[in-house]
Amino acid sequence: MPNTSEYLVAAQDTRQAGLLSSVNPLTRIFLMFVWVTPLLLSVDWVSAAASLGMTLLFAPLCGVSWLRLLKAGWFLFLIAPISGISMLLYGTPGGREYASWWLITVTDNSIELAIAITLRVLAVALPMVVLARDIDPTELGDALSQILKLPSRFVIGAVAGVRMMTLFKSDWQYLAMARRARGLTDEGRIKHLITMSFGLLVLALRRGGKLATAMEARGFGRTPPGGGQRTWARESCASSKDWLIMLAGSLLAAVPVVASVVTDSWRFFGL
Repeated sequence: MPNTSEYLVAAQDTRQAGLLSSVNPLTRIFLMFVWVTPLLLSVDWVSAAASLGMTLLFAPLCGVSWLRLLKAGWFLFLIAPISGISMLLYGTPGGREYASWWLITVTDNSIELAIAITLRVLAVALPMVVLARDIDPTELGDALSQILKLPSRFVIGAVAGVRMMTLFKSDWQYLAMARRARGLTDEGRIKHLITMSFGLLVLALRRGGKLATAMEARGFGRTPPGGGQRTWARESCASSKDWLIMLAGSLLAAVPVVASVVTDSWRFFGL
């Protein structure tokens, strides 16, 4: 019967499967930047559709199946149509007019903008889900300090804060059970939400104070005695695989832009 360590190794192997296995976290951050930034410069459906199609194509190759992508970003499929509907009703009029009432005008241009915005929300957000899902905060902190040379105190504090964010859900459940055990109830959902949020804030501040004291006592961010550079438990560097992935990602990120320009669909900031 497999022991706990074997289960952990199997889970780690599953998490790291795909083209982005064992890459530096900064490589993922770079891919997010080059993949998303061009999409923010234009509001057209061609570049958004091309980018969205490429995201769906490469997601399984990066270790994120379509089912996993749907579970992680299901709310995006609700937000995107809402953004498109608002642009459909209140977008800049242009071309043939189909409906008009007070401030609402539905035209060819507003329909095109609605489709473009709907696709663009998905094209911008889904790559974030694919690339950021398996980033380890500790590895990201090592990369930020060792490669980008950011201040170690800032990086370590940020990493600790990210790790503490995962405790919010359990803290919320413990607060709810504690209030229920004491017979405390709130009238209305809004009052309950405010009360629970305030209690969660108090817990977060207390935990943050204790963590800061513990880190200070252990000498985090201080210069080693006698001077010199601090050492790291794990070395973080950009390998040849990282450079190849960044190069390939930059080239692929240019495909939607080229397709939009060639089809004469590029609309700089929707103009």
